[in-house]
Amino acid sequence: MAKPQKRYVCQQCGSVASKWAGQCADCGDWNTLVEDAGAVVTPFQAKHNLQSGGRAIALSGLDSEIPLPDRMATGIAELDRALGGGFVEASATLIGGDPGIGKSTLLLQAAAKLALAGRRVAYVSGEEAADQVRLRARRLGLGSAPVQLAAATSVRDILTTLGQGQAPALLVIDSIQTMHSDLIEGAPGTVSQVRASAQELIRFAKERGTALVLVGHVTKDGSIAGPRVLEHMVDTVLAFEGERSHQYRILRAVKNRFGGTDEIGVFAMASEGLSEVGNPSSLFLSDRDESVSGTVVFPALEGTRPVLVEIQALVVRLASGATPRRAVVGWDSARLAMILAVLEARCGLSFSTSEVYLNIAGGYRVADPAADLAVAAALVSALSERPVATDAVAFGELALSGEVRPVAHANLRCREAAKLGFGKAMAPASGVEKGALEVAGFRTLGAFVEHLLGR
Repeated sequence: MAKPQKRYVCQQCGSVASKWAGQCADCGDWNTLVEDAGAVVTPFQAKHNLQSGGRAIALSGLDSEIPLPDRMATGIAELDRALGGGFVEASATLIGGDPGIGKSTLLLQAAAKLALAGRRVAYVSGEEAADQVRLRARRLGLGSAPVQLAAATSVRDILTTLGQGQAPALLVIDSIQTMHSDLIEGAPGTVSQVRASAQELIRFAKERGTALVLVGHVTKDGSIAGPRVLEHMVDTVLAFEGERSHQYRILRAVKNRFGGTDEIGVFAMASEGLSEVGNPSSLFLSDRDESVSGTVVFPALEGTRPVLVEIQALVVRLASGATPRRAVVGWDSARLAMILAVLEARCGLSFSTSEVYLNIAGGYRVADPAADLAVAAALVSALSERPVATDAVAFGELALSGEVRPVAHANLRCREAAKLGFGKAMAPASGVEKGALEVAGFRTLGAFVEHLLGR
C-alpha cells in the first residue's frame, strides 16, 4: 500500500517544501507553510511520470514569421517534378525500386549535378566498393564531379566522419538495408537495425540541415522491404517503377510532405544513364495510322501531368461449355469485372461465352477511375469488331446504374490530347468545356454504346 506523500506549500509564494519550517526558504515570510494533502504516489508512478523534469519547448503559432526551408533543384527536371521542386533541406527521402531499375544511377546523376553546381555532396555506398561507383560515374560521363565518395556500413563511422566538418547539403545512403548500428544487436537488414540506423541518420539530417536520401530494397510485391514504420519516419517516399525489358522508367511520389503526391517523372534508360522524357505520351501510344478494333486512347492524369495511354482489349468467343478467362495487365481486375457486369446488365451485351483480355500498352499501370469509359469503349469495339476513330480519346467514370459520371481535370485532359493531334473526345455530358476538341457528351453507358455501334 503506497503512503501519501506529504508536502508543505507556502501561501505567499507557492514554493513547495518536504518539511515544515517556521520561515519560508524562498520568500522569507514566517508561518506561511501549510500542509497540503498530495496525491498518492506509487514507486511506478514516481519513475514513469513524464509531466515534470523535462525541458520546456518553445511553441509558435501557425501565423509565425518563420523562414521556410529552401529547395535544392537537382537540374533533372523529371526528378524535381516528382519531388515537388527539388530536395528540401533537413528532409529525409526514401526511394525504392526493383534491383537494376536505375536507383543508384539516378541518384549518382543527381549528386553529380548538385556537386558541379557548388553544393557539398556525400555518397555512401554499402553495397558496392568505391571503385565500382567511380567506374559507373565515368561511364555516365560524371567522373570529374566533386562528389565525396565512401564505402561504409557503420552508422557510427559515417556520422562521426560527417560531423567533423561542414555538413553536406546532400547525403545519399545506398542502401539503408546494409547499414549497421552498434547500439542494436542483430545483423544488417533486420527490422531493428533498419529502424535504428534510419533514425540516427534522420536525426543527423534534421540537426545539420542535410537533405538525406535513403535507398530501400523492395519485396516481391514491389513494396519497400523492412519495417513499415520506415515510410512514416521519412518526409518523402519515391517509387521507381518499370520493367527491365522496357526502356522507360517511372519515378512516382507516393508520399510527400513538401509537395503533391502522385506526381511522376518519366525517364528512359540509355547507355549514358537515365535521360528525361519530356513527352511521356509518346512512349505509351503505338502507331495509329490504321484503325484497329479494341484499341482506345485514354488521357490519364498523374498528379498534375496528363499522360495519354492506349488501352487494348481482345474478346475471343469460345465453344459452348468452356470456361472463359479474364486476364488484365496494368489495370484492376476487379474493376474489369464490374465494367463487364454493367455492360451486360445495362446494355445487353454478352461476354459470358467469351474470353476477355485487357492490356495497358507499354507496361503502364492505370489507377485512375476515369479509365472506365475508355475500357468500356475498347471492350465494345473488340466485341463488335468496329474500330474507334483514331483521332478520338475517351474518359469518364461509370456507375453501377450505367450513369457516366464526371471526372476531375477534364479540360486538362482535353488540352493535352489536342496538343498531340487528337480532335475528338468521348466524355461525360457535364464537366467538360468546349475547347480545342470536339466533345461528344454522354449521360448513360447505353447511349455511349449506341454511339459506338453507329445505331
